[in-house]
Amino acid sequence: MTRDLTSAEMRAIEDNSEYLGVSRLQLMENAGKAVADRIRQRAHPGAKVAIYAGTGGNGGDGFVAARHLSSMGFKVTVVLVGRSSDIRHESTLKNWHALQRMVSSVKIVEASDSTSVPRAEGDVVIDALLGTGTVGAPREPILSAIRVINSLDSLKVAIDLPSGLDADTGLPMGEAVTADLTITFHRSKIGFGRTDKRILGELMVEGIGIPVEAETYAGPGDVLKVRKPRPPDSHKGDFGRLLVVGGSETYFGAPAFVALSALRVGVDLVYVAAPHDAAMAVSSYSPDIITIKLKGERLSEGHLPTIESALSKVDAVVIGPGLGLDDETVRAVTGYFQLEQALKKPTVVDADALKISAKIRHWRLERSVLTPHAGEFAILTGKHPADDMEERSSQVRKAAFEKHATVLLKGPVDVISDGDLVRLNRTHNPGMTVGGTGDVLSGVVGGLVAHGFGTLDSAVAGAFVNGAAGDLAVKEKGYHITASDLIGYIPAVLDRPSIHEEVRGW
Repeated sequence: MTRDLTSAEMRAIEDNSEYLGVSRLQLMENAGKAVADRIRQRAHPGAKVAIYAGTGGNGGDGFVAARHLSSMGFKVTVVLVGRSSDIRHESTLKNWHALQRMVSSVKIVEASDSTSVPRAEGDVVIDALLGTGTVGAPREPILSAIRVINSLDSLKVAIDLPSGLDADTGLPMGEAVTADLTITFHRSKIGFGRTDKRILGELMVEGIGIPVEAETYAGPGDVLKVRKPRPPDSHKGDFGRLLVVGGSETYFGAPAFVALSALRVGVDLVYVAAPHDAAMAVSSYSPDIITIKLKGERLSEGHLPTIESALSKVDAVVIGPGLGLDDETVRAVTGYFQLEQALKKPTVVDADALKISAKIRHWRLERSVLTPHAGEFAILTGKHPADDMEERSSQVRKAAFEKHATVLLKGPVDVISDGDLVRLNRTHNPGMTVGGTGDVLSGVVGGLVAHGFGTLDSAVAGAFVNGAAGDLAVKEKGYHITASDLIGYIPAVLDRPSIHEEVRGW
């Protein structure tokens, strides 16, 4: 992969790397060493190096660089901008403790407020104040440190990005360091193409040992990326409303599984629009589900005005579970897709609605997530998924591109694509062949979309959560699980996605 990354994507990749066994401490070590190696190429041995470091992860990179530069013969001064008692980042704290023991080779100064930030003269000045995840304009004493760095007549090197710069927009968030050289890690950041070169300086990208799998496979970082914080002043509806259209005279458990899963994701309100008897059965599952009872035994075109009215109340839709393929249902689902195009409602298209969508030629399913299993994928595309994972990934990417949608192909390894990127997911187990687990997946993905997250991010995270919940269920009950068992584990995975490491024994 060569595309530039957002700050959220970079954070997710680092979390996934740790999940795979390459810790943040290792990544920090590699980052700091890369900075030291680049400075050794540009400064003569014995030169003075001043490092202005913050208390977060970026400061930790600076501490590692200080240790390596000292061992290379440079005269190093580290200015900690902030209180050492405020260092919360575990890897940064470990490297701070190591630096404190280097009493004869590194000079350390703590600048706890704006008045105590010194002018640390040096041939090279390193900016290790703020990293890519910083939000908002720099505050004191960081702001004073930025001003001091900019006033020095030295080679100015920024670690990851010049402090004060927004990695996503490429614009300063107030005052920013003006660097001669920026050393960023793993991949360039998406905003750098718009950054004034007088701020960014020369840009170098250094690898830090992140496994390819950290970007290829879904992991805890992808789940953390779609967690929505709940402030104390939250109100009903702030966390989304979801409509589930499904059910028939034969199948009524499927829409209930979708609804209950979405509620466990944290959606505030879930409506199920289903034929009358199916809706009554869904109501019996839980009083938490609001049912819209449609006359008759199956979905028909006459129900579209009711569904259109419901669409105005919700943020996302899941359509398909348990609908059946009766002719009048096919016409109704086709009519829904027309409504979706007009009202622009993000939709998870599952089960029977997938089969129906395959009959609609040249129809763009924009803002949609399609969740086929292998047989449904063959109906959608005319080709059965290949056994070879590279070829299968190519097939899913092509299908997503042609449908203008995100496609989540379920299987032993899930394949997810938006027509550009391809991601894989390997959580889940053979016990999840039981009926209903796909409905749980649709509920999780639909819930995340209702929260306001993008379709690709929701599908990748949803696949991981669904599979990890199944793995937790099997750990407790063996291969005797039901779809209902998965629903109870959804909150545990959302709250602590790394719990899956314990299940796998990684």
